[in-house]
Amino acid sequence: MDLRSYIRDVPDFPRPGILFKDITPLLADPSAYAYAVAKLAAHYATRPVDAIAAAEARGFLFAAPMALELRKPLIPLRKPGKLPFQTHSYKYDLEYGSAELQVHIDAIPSAGQVLIVDDVLATGGTMSAACKLVEQAGGKVAGCAFLLELTYLHGRERLADYECFSLIQF
Repeated sequence: MDLRSYIRDVPDFPRPGILFKDITPLLADPSAYAYAVAKLAAHYATRPVDAIAAAEARGFLFAAPMALELRKPLIPLRKPGKLPFQTHSYKYDLEYGSAELQVHIDAIPSAGQVLIVDDVLATGGTMSAACKLVEQAGGKVAGCAFLLELTYLHGRERLADYECFSLIQF
């Protein structure tokens, strides 16, 4: 199945000069969506993974079904104020400001191998922060998985210390 054909280009979104890669056509097709999740999960089926984590919100779209398919716990990495229990927190800079991710203090098993999943690898800022948060919480990053990668933004370079896998590259 050619998953690239399910990615729609949206010019000038979210601002002029940006060519946005819209994954909603893939999500709208159950066969394509299931195929993408199965391919991502298959890549990690024989690798040491104790849990799957994802930063909100679009990462959840792939991490949750992968966690079910691989029979692994799902660990949500959320924005501040969204988790009801005590948290570890990691603040990071973005192109235009800063952001923060949090995880429950008991979510990551000590030295557990955590696969971190997101929809798109662009500049790598959010994924880098997710990796640092997992490590701060006592886990080890088993890898970083993406539906698609925008190779021209060189996000993989920012994640050079981690194994990265993407199904689609633009």
